[in-house]
Amino acid sequence: MAKQERAQRTRQAILTAAAELFDERGYDSASTTDILARAGLTRGALYHHFPSKEAIALALLDTHIDALQVEEQPVKLQSLIDLTFRFAQQLQSDPALRASVRLSVEQSSFAAFQTGYEQSIEVIRSLLRQAMDQGEMLPGLDIDEATLFIVGAYTGVQTMDQAYSGRAELIDRIGSLWRFVLPGLATPGLISRLRTTPPAGAPRPSST
Repeated sequence: MAKQERAQRTRQAILTAAAELFDERGYDSASTTDILARAGLTRGALYHHFPSKEAIALALLDTHIDALQVEEQPVKLQSLIDLTFRFAQQLQSDPALRASVRLSVEQSSFAAFQTGYEQSIEVIRSLLRQAMDQGEMLPGLDIDEATLFIVGAYTGVQTMDQAYSGRAELIDRIGSLWRFVLPGLATPGLISRLRTTPPAGAPRPSST
């Protein structure tokens, strides 16, 4: 049992060090030597858990997928809005998710980094289709076009906020995004019922 716990701690130390470095420098500029130095581990310890830097990155991409879990609600557009707030809150506090997002945005030499974007697109497309089926969306709206716009706009907002405030103001920016976007998506009678603030009880990380 103690051996398993040590192995788990070692694996987590590798992932944490890699996440911090990928977030700070990007995938191509962070070497396994850098990861080992940050984690304070030997090369043998790393290769016991991960055969390559690519394998570490793939493990971090699981964080992106996990962060896209939808909390079902009767109003599907509210489910989507809340998902984007929870994702933003996790970005503010979780270096693994920040690394995963940077890997996806940079589209570096490792092709599997497209996975984060693809998963985001699929989750949002599914919610928008459900919203359309329930009469929440404007008639005739192109779901695929709306999906790509939302993913692109969200990516732009979080990237810009990272540059300007280290994502400290990201929650406010996401709220602004939805207030601008919803009139082009939702039926007029629904807009006033949609909450464009974080879900009740959700933690709001400090900007300090």
